[in-house]
Amino acid sequence: MIFFKEQKRRAIQIISAVIYNLNIKGFKEKGIYKGNIKNICIPGLNCYSCPSAISSCPLGSLQSSLANSRYNGIPFLIIGLLIFFGIILGRIICGFLCPFGFFQEILYKIKTKKIKKNKLTKRFSYIKYLILILFVIVFSIILKAPSFCKYICPEGTLEAGIPLIFLRDDLKILIGNIFSLKLIILLIVITASIFMYRFFCSFICPLGAIYSLFNKISLFGVIVDENNCIKCNECIKVCKMNIKKVGDRECIACGSCINKCPKSAIKIKNRYF
Repeated sequence: MIFFKEQKRRAIQIISAVIYNLNIKGFKEKGIYKGNIKNICIPGLNCYSCPSAISSCPLGSLQSSLANSRYNGIPFLIIGLLIFFGIILGRIICGFLCPFGFFQEILYKIKTKKIKKNKLTKRFSYIKYLILILFVIVFSIILKAPSFCKYICPEGTLEAGIPLIFLRDDLKILIGNIFSLKLIILLIVITASIFMYRFFCSFICPLGAIYSLFNKISLFGVIVDENNCIKCNECIKVCKMNIKKVGDRECIACGSCINKCPKSAIKIKNRYF
């Protein structure tokens, strides 16, 4: 019996990406949307500076607020919003509502020999927490700039940097070492994502790192009925992420384990109601 259909998750990913980027005329106008909706943060990673983006990335907003914390104080609103998203959905956001995660999954479909998860990849999965601490928090405060967005974010390079440079001649003269570095990072992420499932999500993404902290307590998520579970570990084997058990910090609630469970012990449902 089929309990979960991957096509439904794919449809939600596509719809989310479209909703996040409804300002298609931004490409024609060669600029970014700056209306009132831009003050609203969406849950997934979607660059503020993309010509089609109608809202803000919570990660970028957090960095910008921290960079200006000397004048504006601690960004309680953005922190509260991230906590709200985390408590409600956890990393379901990564599995269903993040356009860059969807992009990586498309790349992974390219037929080639794949690098499977192993003990080393599980250890490397902690790197994103280091990136969160250093580039999102510490460097943003010290350097007074959104450091992850400025020096690393491949999603911003793909969605905003490259399109704006092609669209606007005045920006081409600003191309320098930082953009070249970010372009190299983007190419590495794209290449790695062909061979390894969600490379960026697994090892780099600080937004996923934030949401992972709420996975065990989030209102919605993948849960296991321990009364029906026979400890066969088929769920662990089928999962492409670096999980140690269903619903842990690396689980993006993609549902691949649901159909694999021989006892139908895994479900995506509300935890408390």
